[in-house]
Amino acid sequence: MRWLASACAIVALAFSADAREPAGVADGVILSDGLPRMLSDYRFFKDASGWQPNERVVPYQLNMPLFSDYAEKYRYIYVPEGAQAKANGDGLLDFPVGSALIKSFGYERNGKPMLLETRVLLHRADGWLALPYVWNEAQTEAKLKVAGARIPVTFTDPSGQQRSISYAVPNKNQCKECHALSDAVTPIGPKARNLTHGGQLEQFAQLGLIDRKPEVAYRVPVWGESSAPLKDRARGYLDVNCAHCHNVRGSASNSGLFLTYEEEMPVRIGIHKRPVAAGRGSGTHDFDIAPGDPDGSIMIYRLNSLDPGISMPEVGRSIVHDEGVALLSEWIGEME
Repeated sequence: MRWLASACAIVALAFSADAREPAGVADGVILSDGLPRMLSDYRFFKDASGWQPNERVVPYQLNMPLFSDYAEKYRYIYVPEGAQAKANGDGLLDFPVGSALIKSFGYERNGKPMLLETRVLLHRADGWLALPYVWNEAQTEAKLKVAGARIPVTFTDPSGQQRSISYAVPNKNQCKECHALSDAVTPIGPKARNLTHGGQLEQFAQLGLIDRKPEVAYRVPVWGESSAPLKDRARGYLDVNCAHCHNVRGSASNSGLFLTYEEEMPVRIGIHKRPVAAGRGSGTHDFDIAPGDPDGSIMIYRLNSLDPGISMPEVGRSIVHDEGVALLSEWIGEME
């Protein structure tokens, strides 16, 4: 996970009183009924290449990021002047109308980061709207792609293996598949329990971005934090990568498999749970999680598959997350 090395400096600049840029974020564009054709229409960034956040556009980092084919991600929160997000325990921050969440995806090319797409979540008066923007080769503009896109990419993964994939930019409807809660689009990443790394919550409160520092009962471990208990690391991974659909109000609620970090009932997280709506996704296996037998568990079977009718998650990846599968396999293997 490559965090923006100068995040603190960027935040300070973003909130600097003597910033000399002529125009801040275009609040009217965020709140409009239209679908802006260019990412630059919002003025989230001071530069054309999308690296210098504008005033009140604040970078942030998740403890445990969602896996997206090993893409690097650069995340930002925008809350309009005079407004604050509200803390909600260790759950999702409650962002006011006019807010935006911005997430850029890219890979390193010739030693430099190359952006492929930027996704925005806009909080308008009638709810949240998710839109994908694809960057041009010159890295000077990103254009709205409502129908999504496919981009050929070659990169080196963390193990040193070179990979070539057809990177998938989701279409507008696919964005809603993951971001749906009770059929309404909602953010899924900035939960307080997943924002504890590096004192970010304290910083957000000091900046006035949120009304107070949230009280966090469940802290999701940082990815790669080997000192954290295995169960916490595995449950954190499922919370981030699966629970946006697998929760009682999510698009996979009919499965009966609920993978939120705070879920306590063993059968609801899959232990000795028989599949309800898996179709051929269950293969020849009997339980979502078969304690002591990761290879006999539906969960591992689906995470290891690239078959569109079997693989989980259904969107967002075109390769297997080897490290994630290894983590969950170790967790299941130690169950009795």
